Amino acid sequence: MNQIDLIKKIPKAELHLHIEGTFEPELMFEIATRNQVSIRFKTVEELRSAYNFHDLQSFLDLYYEGAKVLIHERDFYDLTMAYLKKCREDHVVHTEIFFDPQTHTERGVAFKTMFDGIYRALADAQKEWGITFHMIMCFLRHLSEESAIETLKEALPYKDKIIAVGLDSGERGNPPHKFERVFKMARDAGFLTVAHAGEEGPAEYIWEALDLLKVKRIDHGVRSDEDEKLIKRLVEEKMPLTVCPLSNIKLCVFKKMTDHNLKKLLQKGVKVTINSDDPAYFGGYMNQNFIEAARDLNLSHQDILTIAKNSFEASFLSEADKKRWIDQVHE
Repeated sequence: MNQIDLIKKIPKAELHLHIEGTFEPELMFEIATRNQVSIRFKTVEELRSAYNFHDLQSFLDLYYEGAKVLIHERDFYDLTMAYLKKCREDHVVHTEIFFDPQTHTERGVAFKTMFDGIYRALADAQKEWGITFHMIMCFLRHLSEESAIETLKEALPYKDKIIAVGLDSGERGNPPHKFERVFKMARDAGFLTVAHAGEEGPAEYIWEALDLLKVKRIDHGVRSDEDEKLIKRLVEEKMPLTVCPLSNIKLCVFKKMTDHNLKKLLQKGVKVTINSDDPAYFGGYMNQNFIEAARDLNLSHQDILTIAKNSFEASFLSEADKKRWIDQVHE
């Protein structure tokens, strides 16, 4: 079996996916027209040509512009269902999606409107296709901790449907310690925690996420190899990294895929997973990330199987469900 066939065949879990980052241009224009919202691009082609980023912030500027067309529950449902169809195509059997309430509540969309649309699509896909899910609510780190605390309060009535809180958006100048208080409040309320760290920010941000935010996973974490002591800790604690190869290239974290340190981290014993991050903007969903990483980093069949197994081990599934899926990851 060749690598591509193996990647397509095996079940996978996706652990680092921003639902707002799955907004394909065609759907964006469709919803913009439906809601009579103007965006600064005239055609799908013009919008796609803008997907040429030089860093995280240049992407975020476009990301937030696209999100403004999402107004009604139906919009969030359509966005989420479009992603879940990609999951079905790529044999992603479990997804733990990030959603950013502040992106929407800051412009007057009710938490309930956004949440109900996303959740309803996830529930429908589980019923129809058997794709299981968890929801992770992220705080926007470029906003204040006070804003994050307000968002946490809004989420409490939905606590039975949100498994964890996370931290995303612009990393530079927004260290994890800025959010130590709200993360403690979230843990005290019973949420698990994860955080973006060590993508554009330094390895020190990973230490902070571990020690101050008490995270169960590090999202990205590719700069951990700048600190051998940190690598040793990640291996000893079996701390997962939710790595997003195509995203890292598109945002110039690495110049090209052959420069990526994913295989090096894997060889050091770090629990690496592969994910698609914001696939509409970064050039590929789950299988495409696997395929390009496998090709350019010369991943073996065993490497591919290990990464897929890691995705279930690192998930928030029950131990029984983890084992059930891991047993199906083989050639």
